[in-house]
Amino acid sequence: VQLQASGGGLAQAGGSLRLSCAASGRTPSWYIMGWFRQAPGKQREFVGGIKMTGGNPVYAEFVEGRFTISRDYAKNTATLQMNSLKPEDTAVYYCAADQSGRYIFSRASAYEYWGQGTLVTVSS
Repeated sequence: VQLQASGGGLAQAGGSLRLSCAASGRTPSWYIMGWFRQAPGKQREFVGGIKMTGGNPVYAEFVEGRFTISRDYAKNTATLQMNSLKPEDTAVYYCAADQSGRYIFSRASAYEYWGQGTLVTVSS
C-alpha cells in the first residue's frame, strides 16, 4: 500500500488548508486512515482518523472542532479539512493506514503504512 499526501502549504492564523491522502496498491477492503503531525522538536501526535468503510471520525482533543476528516472509499482517498488554523498547528502532517480496520487507534505504532508527509506552516 502506498500513501500520497498533498495539500500542505502556508496559511495565516485563522485561515484554512485542505490535505488529501490517496491510497494505492493493494489496499485492504477495510482499513483506518489516520492523520498525524509532528512539529519541530516534538513527538508525532495523533490528529484524527476515520474508518474508510464509513462511520464517524475520531479527533484529538486539541482539534476542538476546527478540523474535519472525510473519506471517499471508492477513490481510496481521505481528506483533512483544517479551519481556524493556529500557529501551533505548524507541523509536518502525515497520513497513515491501519489495515486491521477494527478501531481508530491514536498510537502511531498501530499504523502499518505512512505517507511522505506534507508541511503545514501557519503564520501569526
